[in-house]
Amino acid sequence: MTNWSTRFFLRRKRLKRKFKMFETGSKPIRKKSDAWYEVESAEDILADILSRVPIKSLLAFKSVSKQWRRLIQSSTFIKLQLRWSLEKPNYLIYPYMDGLVNLYQMKGKGEIIEKITLFGCEDIYSLSLLCSCNGLLCFINYPFVPDSNRELVYLIDFDIRICNPATHEVYLLPKGSPSEKKISIGVAFGPKPWEYKVFRFFHPKYDSDDIKCEVYSSITGSWRGIGDVQYCPIGILYCPLGSNHVYVNGKIYWFLPEEGDIITPGSILSVDIEENFKVISLPDEVTAHAFLVDLEGFLSLVAVYDDDQVVDVWILHDSDESNWEKKCSDYVPFSCVDSINFVAARKTEIFFITSDQYLIYNLDDGTWTELDFEDDFESNLPVVLPYTESLLPCNGILGSEREHNN
Repeated sequence: MTNWSTRFFLRRKRLKRKFKMFETGSKPIRKKSDAWYEVESAEDILADILSRVPIKSLLAFKSVSKQWRRLIQSSTFIKLQLRWSLEKPNYLIYPYMDGLVNLYQMKGKGEIIEKITLFGCEDIYSLSLLCSCNGLLCFINYPFVPDSNRELVYLIDFDIRICNPATHEVYLLPKGSPSEKKISIGVAFGPKPWEYKVFRFFHPKYDSDDIKCEVYSSITGSWRGIGDVQYCPIGILYCPLGSNHVYVNGKIYWFLPEEGDIITPGSILSVDIEENFKVISLPDEVTAHAFLVDLEGFLSLVAVYDDDQVVDVWILHDSDESNWEKKCSDYVPFSCVDSINFVAARKTEIFFITSDQYLIYNLDDGTWTELDFEDDFESNLPVVLPYTESLLPCNGILGSEREHNN
């Protein structure tokens, strides 16, 4: 080991001991050593170590000194922390509820490691979790309109919030255009990790047969119409308590309904961050129990067939050619009478939530694992999504960009 490597190792070891004292409440040494000054002066080393610390601790570390606060709030550090966090994604489970919003972070085979209360969303009726990316979540809810027909409001609009559970930040997007019929949305993240666009399909009141699309950009902070579109994705009624779309490698994907059947997918609609739309064929006929997920950076289709009690998993390798590959086909350990509430994926495993069970299917060895959350939370139509902690702001403006906009 070289002299430089030895010094680097010793500095990291001493810094980790300081972190341990900070988190356990041990009495710290009052006088800093010369070695500690060296670590703080080498900000690249300090940032590398801090970037692997949980967000909860990082928020506390901001009060250690002005230097630490400036470092943790810097754009460079926020991007570095996200890079490490993305290597170890967990799951986030949201048991649908009215009132207090509690999220449960899960890792491994059913280990709940944190309960997160999302402040700022108390007493919001019908709050549904739509998507998760880079530590940011998108929630929707139907707005409360006094003295109105509630069923009509359900069909035509909902509030959209971008939330960061780790920092407890919540950002309410401005209202979109009025719609005469039900709407559908999707969220794309990019081109920078903290930027995003929200695509909103709606039917204008002056001509409800037309389908229009408008886009909210985190860069501009406003909605912009992009005109008529030929297709409208299957709306939130297809999956009322969770996501009806998936974002994979720069594109959003929704199901398009089969002709004459509003709940059975017939094809897939995609749009990229540059707002280019495309229709993709399905690899096979599917039932209403079909879900789109991200498997290792590829769009994947998970289709459960009730009659045979079989699940097929397809992977799309080339969206331009609709080149699908059947990854696997296996029997499911649940009855066709069980309702499949939600499906999500992380790395090489797929998480199934039915009306009675929580199950993880491992694609590598073809095994099923049933999880038991009876003592952790009530089973109230939960939604699960892959999740990584981050410090990203909910409004999509980071660091120097924030200062420039101000």
